[in-house]
Amino acid sequence: MEQLDLRLYAIVDPENAGGHDLLDLARAVAAGGATLVQLRDKASGTAAMIEEARALKAVLAPFGVPLIVNDRVDVALAAQADGVHVGQDDTSVEEARGLLGPAPFIGLSIRTVEQARAAPLALLDYAGIGGIYATTSKTGGKAPIGIEGLRSVVQAFRHRIGNFPTCGIAGITAANAEAVIAAGADGVSIISALSQRNDPERAARELRAVLDAALTKYAPKVPDVRRRTEDGERRTENGERRTENGGERRTVNKGQRTNGRR
Repeated sequence: MEQLDLRLYAIVDPENAGGHDLLDLARAVAAGGATLVQLRDKASGTAAMIEEARALKAVLAPFGVPLIVNDRVDVALAAQADGVHVGQDDTSVEEARGLLGPAPFIGLSIRTVEQARAAPLALLDYAGIGGIYATTSKTGGKAPIGIEGLRSVVQAFRHRIGNFPTCGIAGITAANAEAVIAAGADGVSIISALSQRNDPERAARELRAVLDAALTKYAPKVPDVRRRTEDGERRTENGERRTENGGERRTVNKGQRTNGRR
Protein backbone atom coordinates (compact mmCIF):
# COMPACT_ATOMS: atom_id res chain seq x y z
CA MET A 1 0.00 0.00 0.00
CA GLU A 2 1.28 3.49 -0.83
CA GLN A 3 2.16 5.57 2.23
CA LEU A 4 1.68 9.29 2.58
CA ASP A 5 4.63 11.56 3.19
CA LEU A 6 3.53 13.45 6.31
CA ARG A 7 6.66 15.56 6.74
CA LEU A 8 5.07 18.92 5.96
CA TYR A 9 1.30 18.65 5.89
CA ALA A 10 -0.08 22.05 4.93
CA ILE A 11 -3.71 22.93 5.63
CA VAL A 12 -5.29 25.61 3.47
CA ASP A 13 -8.45 27.29 4.72
CA PRO A 14 -10.17 30.25 3.01
CA GLU A 15 -10.97 31.68 6.45
CA ASN A 16 -7.32 31.56 7.50
CA ALA A 17 -5.42 32.27 4.30
CA GLY A 18 -3.65 35.39 5.50
CA GLY A 19 -4.94 37.44 2.60
CA HIS A 20 -3.53 35.02 0.03
CA ASP A 21 -5.60 33.56 -2.76
CA LEU A 22 -6.22 29.94 -1.79
CA LEU A 23 -4.83 28.49 -5.02
CA ASP A 24 -1.77 30.74 -4.89
CA LEU A 25 -1.22 29.70 -1.28
CA ALA A 26 -1.40 26.00 -2.14
CA ARG A 27 0.95 26.46 -5.09
CA ALA A 28 3.44 28.38 -2.93
CA VAL A 29 3.60 25.85 -0.10
CA ALA A 30 3.93 22.97 -2.56
CA ALA A 31 6.77 24.77 -4.32
CA GLY A 32 8.40 25.31 -0.93
CA GLY A 33 8.32 21.65 0.00
CA ALA A 34 4.92 20.77 1.43
CA THR A 35 4.43 17.02 1.02
CA LEU A 36 0.65 16.95 1.56
CA VAL A 37 -2.12 19.56 1.42
CA GLN A 38 -5.50 19.50 3.10
CA LEU A 39 -8.50 21.63 2.17
CA ARG A 40 -10.40 22.71 5.26
CA ASP A 41 -13.44 24.84 4.52
CA LYS A 42 -16.18 25.11 7.12
CA ALA A 43 -18.00 27.99 5.46
CA SER A 44 -18.59 27.17 1.77
CA GLY A 45 -21.46 25.15 0.36
CA THR A 46 -21.00 21.75 -1.21
CA ALA A 47 -20.84 22.88 -4.84
CA ALA A 48 -18.30 25.60 -4.05
CA MET A 49 -16.16 23.16 -2.06
CA ILE A 50 -16.13 20.65 -4.90
CA GLU A 51 -15.03 23.34 -7.34
CA GLU A 52 -12.41 24.51 -4.83
CA ALA A 53 -11.06 20.98 -4.33
CA ARG A 54 -10.86 20.30 -8.07
CA ALA A 55 -8.94 23.52 -8.61
CA LEU A 56 -6.55 22.71 -5.76
CA LYS A 57 -5.94 19.22 -7.10
CA ALA A 58 -5.01 20.68 -10.49
CA VAL A 59 -2.64 23.21 -8.88
CA LEU A 60 -0.90 20.50 -6.81
CA ALA A 61 -0.60 17.93 -9.60
CA PRO A 62 2.65 19.30 -11.13
CA PHE A 63 4.31 18.98 -7.71
CA GLY A 64 3.04 15.46 -7.11
CA VAL A 65 1.45 16.60 -3.84
CA PRO A 66 -1.75 14.74 -2.79
CA LEU A 67 -4.90 16.61 -1.76
CA ILE A 68 -6.87 15.62 1.34
CA VAL A 69 -10.31 17.04 2.12
CA ASN A 70 -11.26 17.74 5.71
CA ASP A 71 -14.34 15.80 6.88
CA ARG A 72 -16.39 15.99 3.65
CA VAL A 73 -16.30 12.53 2.12
CA ASP A 74 -18.86 13.60 -0.48
CA VAL A 75 -16.63 16.45 -1.63
CA ALA A 76 -13.57 14.20 -1.74
CA LEU A 77 -15.42 11.72 -3.92
CA ALA A 78 -16.86 14.32 -6.29
CA ALA A 79 -13.52 16.12 -6.69
CA GLN A 80 -11.54 12.86 -6.92
CA ALA A 81 -9.31 14.02 -4.09
CA ASP A 82 -6.64 11.69 -2.76
CA GLY A 83 -8.33 11.20 0.57
CA VAL A 84 -10.17 12.60 3.55
CA HIS A 85 -9.36 13.55 7.13
CA VAL A 86 -12.00 13.07 9.80
CA GLY A 87 -12.29 14.08 13.43
CA GLN A 88 -13.67 12.18 16.37
CA ASP A 89 -17.09 13.83 15.92
CA ASP A 90 -17.18 13.76 12.11
CA THR A 91 -18.03 10.96 9.69
CA SER A 92 -16.83 7.69 11.22
CA VAL A 93 -13.74 6.01 9.79
CA GLU A 94 -15.80 2.90 9.02
CA GLU A 95 -18.39 4.91 7.08
CA ALA A 96 -15.72 6.91 5.26
CA ARG A 97 -13.89 3.76 4.18
CA GLY A 98 -17.14 2.18 3.06
CA LEU A 99 -17.91 5.18 0.85
CA LEU A 100 -14.38 5.78 -0.46
CA GLY A 101 -13.31 2.19 -1.07
CA PRO A 102 -9.81 0.83 -0.41
CA ALA A 103 -7.64 3.28 -2.35
CA PRO A 104 -8.13 6.84 -1.01
CA PHE A 105 -6.26 7.84 2.13
CA ILE A 106 -8.06 8.33 5.44
CA GLY A 107 -6.64 10.21 8.41
CA LEU A 108 -8.13 10.53 11.88
CA SER A 109 -7.66 13.16 14.58
CA ILE A 110 -6.44 11.65 17.84
CA ARG A 111 -6.12 13.48 21.15
CA THR A 112 -5.84 10.82 23.84
CA VAL A 113 -4.24 7.46 24.50
CA GLU A 114 -7.73 5.96 24.78
CA GLN A 115 -8.62 7.18 21.29
CA ALA A 116 -5.34 5.76 19.95
CA ARG A 117 -6.14 2.38 21.49
CA ALA A 118 -9.63 2.38 19.97
CA ALA A 119 -8.78 3.68 16.47
CA PRO A 120 -9.55 1.22 13.63
CA LEU A 121 -6.00 1.12 12.31
CA ALA A 122 -6.75 -1.44 9.59
CA LEU A 123 -8.93 1.20 7.90
CA LEU A 124 -6.63 4.17 8.47
CA ASP A 125 -3.54 5.53 6.74
CA TYR A 126 -2.37 8.02 9.35
CA ALA A 127 -3.34 9.84 12.54
CA GLY A 128 -3.10 13.55 13.28
CA ILE A 129 -2.26 13.98 16.98
CA GLY A 130 -3.12 17.08 18.99
CA GLY A 131 -3.65 19.87 19.46
CA ILE A 132 -0.13 20.01 20.75
CA TYR A 133 0.28 23.74 21.25
CA ALA A 134 -2.18 26.60 21.64
CA THR A 135 -3.49 27.92 18.33
CA THR A 136 -5.84 30.58 17.03
CA SER A 137 -6.65 28.76 13.78
CA LYS A 138 -9.05 26.32 15.43
CA THR A 139 -11.14 27.00 18.49
CA GLY A 140 -12.57 24.22 20.61
CA GLY A 141 -11.94 25.13 24.20
CA LYS A 142 -9.64 22.14 24.80
CA ALA A 143 -6.27 22.54 26.45
CA PRO A 144 -3.22 21.56 24.38
CA ILE A 145 -1.91 18.06 25.08
CA GLY A 146 1.71 19.20 24.88
CA ILE A 147 4.78 17.25 23.84
CA GLU A 148 4.32 14.65 26.58
CA GLY A 149 0.74 14.06 25.47
CA LEU A 150 1.98 13.58 21.91
CA ARG A 151 4.66 11.16 23.09
CA SER A 152 2.10 9.10 25.02
CA VAL A 153 -0.21 8.79 22.02
CA VAL A 154 2.66 7.81 19.71
CA GLN A 155 3.70 5.11 22.18
CA ALA A 156 0.12 3.82 22.33
CA PHE A 157 0.18 3.37 18.55
CA ARG A 158 3.57 1.69 18.64
CA HIS A 159 2.38 -0.81 21.21
CA ARG A 160 -0.42 -1.75 18.83
CA ILE A 161 1.16 -1.79 15.40
CA GLY A 162 4.74 -0.49 15.45
CA ASN A 163 5.52 2.71 13.58
CA PHE A 164 2.02 3.79 12.55
CA PRO A 165 2.23 7.06 10.54
CA THR A 166 1.49 10.16 12.64
CA CYS A 167 1.75 13.91 12.43
CA GLY A 168 1.52 16.58 15.09
CA ILE A 169 -1.25 19.17 14.88
CA ALA A 170 -1.77 22.74 16.17
CA GLY A 171 0.45 25.67 16.99
CA ILE A 172 3.52 24.23 15.26
CA THR A 173 6.16 26.55 13.86
CA ALA A 174 9.76 26.31 12.68
CA ALA A 175 10.80 27.06 16.26
CA ASN A 176 9.07 24.05 17.86
CA ALA A 177 8.75 21.54 15.02
CA GLU A 178 11.90 19.64 16.03
CA ALA A 179 10.40 18.82 19.43
CA VAL A 180 7.38 17.28 17.70
CA ILE A 181 9.60 15.01 15.62
CA ALA A 182 11.72 14.16 18.67
CA ALA A 183 8.55 12.97 20.43
CA GLY A 184 7.98 10.41 17.67
CA ALA A 185 5.81 12.08 15.03
CA ASP A 186 6.58 11.58 11.33
CA GLY A 187 5.64 15.12 10.38
CA VAL A 188 3.67 18.23 11.27
CA SER A 189 0.38 19.69 10.16
CA ILE A 190 0.49 23.47 9.79
CA ILE A 191 -1.83 26.34 8.92
CA SER A 192 -0.83 29.74 10.32
CA ALA A 193 2.95 29.30 10.17
CA LEU A 194 2.50 29.15 6.40
CA SER A 195 -0.62 31.14 5.55
CA GLN A 196 0.15 34.10 7.82
CA ARG A 197 3.59 34.67 6.36
CA ASN A 198 4.14 37.20 3.60
CA ASP A 199 6.09 34.57 1.65
CA PRO A 200 4.48 31.15 2.23
CA GLU A 201 6.91 29.44 -0.16
CA ARG A 202 9.90 30.64 1.85
CA ALA A 203 8.16 29.67 5.09
CA ALA A 204 7.60 26.17 3.72
CA ARG A 205 11.26 25.87 2.72
CA GLU A 206 12.36 26.92 6.21
CA LEU A 207 10.05 24.36 7.81
CA ARG A 208 11.16 21.57 5.47
CA ALA A 209 14.79 22.24 6.36
CA VAL A 210 13.99 21.98 10.08
CA LEU A 211 11.88 18.86 9.60
CA ASP A 212 14.33 17.04 7.36
CA ALA A 213 17.15 17.69 9.81
CA ALA A 214 15.02 16.55 12.76
CA LEU A 215 13.87 13.38 11.01
CA THR A 216 17.50 12.50 10.27
CA LYS A 217 18.58 13.30 13.82
CA TYR A 218 15.81 11.28 15.49
CA ALA A 219 15.56 8.43 12.98
CA PRO A 220 14.96 5.09 14.76
CA LYS A 221 18.12 3.11 15.35
CA VAL A 222 18.19 -0.35 13.79
CA PRO A 223 18.37 -2.90 16.64
CA ASP A 224 21.10 -5.52 16.92
CA VAL A 225 19.10 -8.52 15.77
CA ARG A 226 20.08 -11.71 17.56
CA ARG A 227 18.90 -15.27 17.11
CA ARG A 228 18.74 -17.54 20.10
CA THR A 229 19.55 -21.16 19.32
CA GLU A 230 18.09 -24.19 21.00
CA ASP A 231 21.17 -24.75 23.20
CA GLY A 232 20.97 -21.29 24.73
CA GLU A 233 23.34 -19.53 22.37
CA ARG A 234 22.71 -16.17 20.73
CA ARG A 235 24.33 -15.51 17.40
CA THR A 236 24.76 -11.94 16.17
CA GLU A 237 24.59 -10.91 12.54
CA ASN A 238 28.40 -10.63 12.28
CA GLY A 239 28.88 -14.28 13.23
CA GLU A 240 29.74 -13.63 16.87
CA ARG A 241 28.30 -16.21 19.22
CA ARG A 242 27.32 -15.51 22.80
CA THR A 243 26.73 -18.36 25.27
CA GLU A 244 24.91 -18.01 28.55
CA ASN A 245 25.21 -21.05 30.82
CA GLY A 246 24.79 -20.75 34.55
CA GLY A 247 25.35 -17.01 34.45
CA GLU A 248 28.61 -17.34 32.50
CA ARG A 249 28.85 -15.37 29.24
CA ARG A 250 31.54 -16.09 26.64
CA THR A 251 32.07 -14.49 23.28
CA VAL A 252 33.13 -16.79 20.46
CA ASN A 253 34.20 -15.38 17.10
CA LYS A 254 34.22 -17.30 13.83
CA GLY A 255 37.19 -19.63 13.64
CA GLN A 256 37.81 -19.54 17.39
CA ARG A 257 37.46 -22.81 19.33
CA THR A 258 35.97 -22.97 22.83
CA ASN A 259 35.48 -26.17 24.83
CA GLY A 260 36.21 -28.25 21.72
CA ARG A 261 33.26 -26.68 19.82
CA ARG A 262 33.57 -24.49 16.77
